Order: sequence, then C-alpha cells, then structure tokens
Amino acid sequence: MPRRTPRNVLFDKLRTPRKRTGFLKAASVCVLIAGLLSPLTRAAAAESATASNDYCGGQCSDILPPGENGNATLAQILLNQAFGTQPSHAEDQLGPYANLATGYSGLTDAKINTFFNDASFGVPSDQVASTEKPAGRTDVTIVRDKKAGVPHITGTTRYGTEFGAGYAAAEDRLWLMDVFRHVGRGQLTTFAGGAAANQGLEQEFYRNAPYTEADLQAQIDNAVAGNGARGQQALADANAYLDGINSYIDASGSGRYFPGEYVLTGHKDAITNAGTIDHFKVTDLVALASVIGSLFGSGGGGEVNNALSLIAAQSKYGVEQGTKVWESFRERNDAEAALTVHDGESFPYASKPDAPKGEALPDAGSVTQEPLVYDRTGSAATASAKTTSTAAAKTTLSSARRGMSNALVVSGKYTAGGHPIAVFGPQTGYFAPQLLMLQEIQGPGISARGASFAGLSMYVELGRGQDYSWSATTSGQDIIDTYAVELCQDDYHYLYRGTCTAMDKVEQKNAWKPTTADGTAAGSYTMRVWRTKYGPVEYRASVGGKKVAYTTLRSSYLHEADSIIGFQMLNDPGYVKGPKDFQSAAQHINYTFNWFYADSQHTAYYNSGDNPVRAQGVDAEFPLWAQPAYEWQNWDPATNTADYTPASAHPNSVDQDYYISWNNKQAKDYTTASWGDGSVHRGNLLEDRVKKLVAAGGVTRTKLVQAMADAALADLRAEDVLPKLLKVINSSPVTDSTAADAVSKLQAWITAGAKRTETSAGSKTYANADAIRILDAWWPQLVKAEFEPGLGSDLYTAFTGNLPVDEAPSAGHGPTGSHAGSSFQYGWWSYVDKDIRAVLGESVQGGLAQQYCGGGSLSACRDILISTLKQAAGLTAAQVYPGDDLCSAGDQWCADSINQRTLGGIKHGKISWQNRPTFQQVVEYTSHR
Repeated sequence: MPRRTPRNVLFDKLRTPRKRTGFLKAASVCVLIAGLLSPLTRAAAAESATASNDYCGGQCSDILPPGENGNATLAQILLNQAFGTQPSHAEDQLGPYANLATGYSGLTDAKINTFFNDASFGVPSDQVASTEKPAGRTDVTIVRDKKAGVPHITGTTRYGTEFGAGYAAAEDRLWLMDVFRHVGRGQLTTFAGGAAANQGLEQEFYRNAPYTEADLQAQIDNAVAGNGARGQQALADANAYLDGINSYIDASGSGRYFPGEYVLTGHKDAITNAGTIDHFKVTDLVALASVIGSLFGSGGGGEVNNALSLIAAQSKYGVEQGTKVWESFRERNDAEAALTVHDGESFPYASKPDAPKGEALPDAGSVTQEPLVYDRTGSAATASAKTTSTAAAKTTLSSARRGMSNALVVSGKYTAGGHPIAVFGPQTGYFAPQLLMLQEIQGPGISARGASFAGLSMYVELGRGQDYSWSATTSGQDIIDTYAVELCQDDYHYLYRGTCTAMDKVEQKNAWKPTTADGTAAGSYTMRVWRTKYGPVEYRASVGGKKVAYTTLRSSYLHEADSIIGFQMLNDPGYVKGPKDFQSAAQHINYTFNWFYADSQHTAYYNSGDNPVRAQGVDAEFPLWAQPAYEWQNWDPATNTADYTPASAHPNSVDQDYYISWNNKQAKDYTTASWGDGSVHRGNLLEDRVKKLVAAGGVTRTKLVQAMADAALADLRAEDVLPKLLKVINSSPVTDSTAADAVSKLQAWITAGAKRTETSAGSKTYANADAIRILDAWWPQLVKAEFEPGLGSDLYTAFTGNLPVDEAPSAGHGPTGSHAGSSFQYGWWSYVDKDIRAVLGESVQGGLAQQYCGGGSLSACRDILISTLKQAAGLTAAQVYPGDDLCSAGDQWCADSINQRTLGGIKHGKISWQNRPTFQQVVEYTSHR
C-alpha cells in the first residue's frame, strides 16, 4: 500500500477516526461493519422507466469515471481501506474508460458501448436495478440502471422532478457537496480538519471569492430579479432541489446510512448516532457555484506577472526592443495558431492598442503579494508557508483548475450517415468521488441526460436533450482586469474617484481539532481579504513612487449565480429546437466557456462569458490606473455590472465543416489570456487528425473516437517539435555514439507514432520506453540551453513564470502536478518550434523577435542540442522519474499514471495515462423533432 501524504489525499484524517470515538478495536469494527455495511436498499423493480422522446436512435453514449456512487458508509470506507473492496458502482466506469487506451485501434460502432455507457433516455425493463419514490412522493420516481447505477429521475410535477434531482444528488454525492459548500465559504478546515491540503484549498478560493452571507444571498436575489419568469422558476427549482437534498439528509440520519466521512471528521458518532448534518440552503448553491466558476470559467488575471516580465524584457533589451521581444513570446494573435473557428472570420477582442493608455506598471522590485493568513495558532503556527499556500491546493484540484476539456465535431456533410457526429466532454480532473455526477431528468419543461457538478444538479450542465447534445471546454478569454488603486492616509484607504475611501475588511476565522491520522495538532488562523470598489486586493507595489494596491476585478465577481438561466434553457425542450436556440441559451452563461452543439442536421459553436467593454486605448494585458477614464464602460461598482460585448462579437459559428477545441485559440483576432497559443499547441493534435478525416469523408462515430483516443496518447513534443530538432542534429553526420544512439531511438519512436502506449494491455511498460525517457529528460534541458543564454537568467525566469517550459504526463513540477492526466497544454512547444525553424531557414509567420538557439547559427544550435541530448540520454530512469508517494523511482508507467485523487474515504486504483476529457459523450442523432 502506498504511503499516504497530503498530496495523495485531501482529507488525511479519513484514514483513522478520532480517538474519542473509541471504535478502532477489532470487536467494535466488526459491530460497525455488521450494522453499517449497506446504505438504504432500494427496492428492485421489474418495471421500465418512462422515457421521453429520444431521437438519437441508440447512438448516444457517455462515460464518467470512476463511478456514479460517490457516497459510502463508515463500514464501506473501513473495508475499502483495509481490503480494497469497493461499494457498488463506485468505480465500475473506471475500467471501461481506461481500456479505451489499448482498445481503440480495434473499435467498431458495435463496440463503442464496451467503453462507454448507453446514454439513451430511460431504462429497459431488464436493466432496471431499483426503483424508489423519494420520501414517499407520488410525483417523482428515481430508477437506477444495472450497468452504472445512474439515477433516471422522472417527475409528473416540476417540484417533484427537482425534489428527486436533489434527493438523487445527495444519495450519490452528499459528502462532496458538503465539502465544497465549505470550500466556497473558506471554511473547509473548520469542517474537515487542518490538513495542509485543506488549508491550501480554502485559501486558494477565498482569495478569489471572499463572499459574505449577504453577498451570496444578493446573488440569488439579483439573478431572480433580473430574469423575469425564468428567474422565478430557477428559484423555485432550487428550493425544490434543496428540499430533496435535505429530505435525504434526514432519512440517512435516522436510518444510519449517511456517508462515513461524517463520523471520521467528528460530525456524527458511530455508536450513539449523535450529531447532525446541516441542512442545505440556497446560499450554499452560490458558494458551490463560486468554486466551479473559479475553477473552470474565469479567464485572465495575470496582469501583474505580465508587467514583471515586460519590465525584465525592457531591462534586458531596452524599452523598444524589449517590448518587441515580450510581444513575440506573448503570441497574443499568432498567425500559426490552431483555431476553433477556422473559416477566416475575425472576432477582435482585447487587441493590442496602438498607443496604450492608463498603464500602471510597478516600480522594479516593489511588488509583494498581499498576505491572506493571519493570527496562526497551534499547528497553523508551525506549518511551513509552502504547505499552507496555494501550492498545497495544486496537489488536489490543479488538474481541474487548468483548462483540459476537448471537442471534436464533424458536419453531416462529411459523415457516412449524413448526420453530424460529436465526441466531446469536459476535463474536470480525476477524483474520488468525481466532481461531476451523471443523471437523467424528465419532467415538465425539463428533458435531459448528462453530467452536472455535485450540488448543482438541478439541471444537466453538459449532456443531451431529446434531439441534441451539447458540451463545453474552458475558453480562457480575459474577463479579469487588474487595477492600481492609489493609497491615501494609510495602507487601507485608497482614492476612489478623487475621494479617500476605506477598504472593506472581510475575514474568515477557522479552527480545527487534533487528528490522529496525520499528526495534525489543533490549530487556527484567520483569512483576511481587503476589498475595494475595484475588487479584492491581491498585490502591493509602488508605481512611479506612489504606493498602490493592485486589485483584481472580474466580470463574474458577485455574479456566479447568473449562469443558472442558461443551463435552465439548455434543459428545456421547448426552448432549444435548433442551433440558434442553443447559442441563445449559451449566451446566458457568464462563465468563459466554448460551447459545442450537434443534432441530426446541424452543428454549432458559441463562446460564452461576460466580456467587458473596456475603455478605448487600454491594454488588457497590464495593470491599469483605477480612474474613471480606464474603467469598463458603464461600470457600476455597486453591482459590478458593465457593458459587455454583444453576442455577435463572440466567436460563434453554425455548420462549419468541423470544430476542434482543446483550450486553443478560438478565432482570428480573439485574444485569450493564455500564453502559448502559437504554432504548436495541444489543439493541433486534434486539428491534424480531424482535418484528415474530413478530407477523406465518410466519418463514423468509430473514426472520430479513434481520432480522439489517438491524440490522447500522443506526446505533443515528439509529434510536432522533435522532428525539427532531429533535422538540426542530422544536418551533419552524428559521430558521437551516445548521441547517435539517442537519435536512433527517438527517430524510431517518431516512426512508430510518437505515442506513450503500453507494449500490451496491462503490461505497465511502455513501447519505446528509452526514447520516452530521453525526451522527458531532454526537453527542460534543451529549452534552458536554447533560450537562457540569449534572454539572460532574469528574463528567462520571468517568462517561465508566465508559461512553464514543460507539462509532460510525469512532470510533477509542472502546472498540473503529478498523476493528473491532462498534459501538454502549457509549455514552450511553440517557442522551440519557431526558433528551430528560423535557424533552419524555414518560413515562420509571427516568429520570435530574435533567434536564440546558438544565436541563430545552425552549427552552434546543433552543438547545443547534441550536448544537452547526451546529458539527457545519460540519466537513468530513476533520475528522470524519481518516485513519489504512489510510485517507486524509475517506474516510468507509474510516473505517468492517473490517480483518482481522494476527496473522501474511498480510494481507487491507478490507470494508464491518456490525455482525455473526464466526462465524454459520443453522439450521432438520426432524426429531429
């Protein structure tokens, strides 16, 4: 059994109950297992669930590992930790999901549901596992299927339908929902203990959304008031949903089948059943939404780091040339970037102004981050800064925080059946239990099946309707600006439109009791955020000698609840009848997402988010002075509302030949906040494959799944950059034997397809293992040797702060962390590609401002590449893959492997690496209403 450390489990204390419960003795455990082994048993039924009209013709499928059941009793947790046994449906989707990596080459349409679930509406009578009437209600039925245990909720009233959705959500994710309503309030450690990961997680989100209860309630009030009848319906749906959750809480408490984590964290007593699980309330939904919005739907916010790297570039090269160098690395509108809307249509947004106005760049060396944590006591006082910073949170949710979802959509003109085909889904990270849950909801005004975030599942958020499917990827366009507020009187007053104004202090005090599992003693601290009209304070600095605070203002701040209307529309068969209706619904979602649609006749795309209309002449890349001339147009600080760009200005399209998205650039002239949208991007792995399929025609579901799966195993560096590196090396005969051997292995890997695949299913050994090891070791060395001499160490370091050099699957040092699955979104692939092509004398559009490898000399560049290649080839597997709490040093497959990161008491096994969405749909509709 691997060692358990904070990076391996969110709640370290879940391994062992608190001493005061006194039930770790063998006899007591036996009693508990006998009494708590099973949750409420649902009565089996031989009846079939009633399905609404389904126009997919049996050609809709989906998958969501590890499994639908995310709740476990105390006995089930103890058995899992002692013997590895799994509760029913806790990981039954993990195996099929994992097996596609070795099974996709032999895939046929008939075999698709070997690796996916049948996502047809309803449940055939011979597949009904259970039927229940929650709380004895006669207006709603929850049927669960045998294969995956998915709840199929059918209501005869709107209230009953939503009540059932809440009840089913609590059955499957109550503990996780409770965790995240506390994360959203910055109260996780008080609720679940002071483990380092808990501290880091609550700190990360509290800094971005330091909301009071009044703020949470105001979001509900504003969303309802501003949306007429739909707003009123959303509130009624939310209240019915909450009633369902709370009904399950009451039933599970009296029946003693509540999640066992409540015992392990001291909220319930396993012997006496004393203690309570707090009912959910409507503001909890906003707290949950604020976490999800922060993770997936808020692009931008890097203006201070941008300013620091620009200053470093100007210091190195002078203002004029330094600015050119900075812009060439920023690649804000690169001509070679892969685009989702690739028909040439332009959607200008956040473009570089000719003469920027209002910039408030910091004085060199003056920037400090605003402290968040104060008044530490006990274990909080002795904890290192590293373990209680946001770095700790990266070990648990970073794979969700980064973008990672993908989409492949092909028009019916190019398919064998004449109907559009889509393979798409979000990458929400790999967790146990999963952040998302599957469900089908059928009731008055609602008809959908798919995935929703736990605790927000009153509507399906990604999935299918009666004759259409939709999905999303994180888009990352810039809806966040940084303002420099000039300080006055002291550090906690600032000039607001000429008046010295006090900042608002928002605090959250947390305290936790000692645990026996990880040695965490009792402790406490206070999180404190200073808020201004321009948002929370994030940094302090000076600008031209004036003391300032840098604040972060995002358009979705205080508006996380607004998107509920868009999701309501997507679930409404009376609203969405075609691509234009879909786009209209997506317009009501203020998070930054790319939305994709397919029905039997059409495909469509829309980029959502409240894109603020900025003052003319400002550059969204850098901090601005907090003055009226540089504010968003018609911005109202009391409500944080402003003018937003119209729907027509957002990248959008209907019936393009195909769409691909892997968090790449959306369209020509549309600037995202992401660095690295250049000539080599993860999106190219999809673009190259789908473009080839479309050119050949006759695309099938099988072929599109294979394209996705093939890209999911590709090493982007090896496929798109390595051939050019070897071209430089082979420009002269390679006489060094070590280098020649390495070149031979790398070339053989390219010839074999440049993928990270097992020698055979379950072998846990890679084909071309030496070549993979060499490239993993070589990439960071060659990037440093190629660029640092020309940039200088200060600028090189600053640029790596904007964009890490590497995100290989095993790169625990990268932005995603180890065992997270998603890879190759962040790296210097484009920079190396453009620089090497320039050295080779090849055509480069939007090249770097100067040549770096060997100063532009082919022979000098070749010497650098050979020298670093020899060093990399000499490193052992144990040096390249040093091991961690899950893997032994040198275990290459394990270093890449995906771990379902525990957010509760149940653990699951590792699976082989594949770069793939977590929830995924495969759809081809055969008819339309």
